[in-house]
Amino acid sequence: MMNSLRNAGLVLLACMSGAAMADTFETIDSAPLNEVWLNGGFYSYHFQRDKGLNDSNPGLGAEWRFSTVASATVGRFYNSDRAYSNYAGVYYQPFKVGPVRLGAVAGVFDGYPKMRNGGWFPAVIPTASFEYERVGVNLAIVPSYKDRLYGAISIQLKLRPF
Repeated sequence: MMNSLRNAGLVLLACMSGAAMADTFETIDSAPLNEVWLNGGFYSYHFQRDKGLNDSNPGLGAEWRFSTVASATVGRFYNSDRAYSNYAGVYYQPFKVGPVRLGAVAGVFDGYPKMRNGGWFPAVIPTASFEYERVGVNLAIVPSYKDRLYGAISIQLKLRPF
């Protein structure tokens, strides 16, 4: 199952990259939206492959896209250190290349044992998003932080139920 999910994410990433190469970089005009997206967590490919980290990060999350350039997100997932994490944040993606939105998510996370003893901490993570009708994908490039947080490329598949 996870191999299929990972492969689907890689195919979507390849499609996003191809579409991005075909079009030019643009700024997105802000306009109101009202879309709810649901996700089942993440798949993370960690840069430090020798650490025995958990790449499969199942969970449950939601994203409310209230603007063409911004959305709020909350959720819970089983993290790379094999502990549960919660998150809340705001995506701000004012740029696009073809159908791919570019920007970052700023938020707070908890549950990482080596980071503030599992307590809450802030983070800003570069992101790219692609949405088509009722399916989408968020791609995040998570930076490493000392020996407390391990960097990864994370893929989050999402669905718009209505």
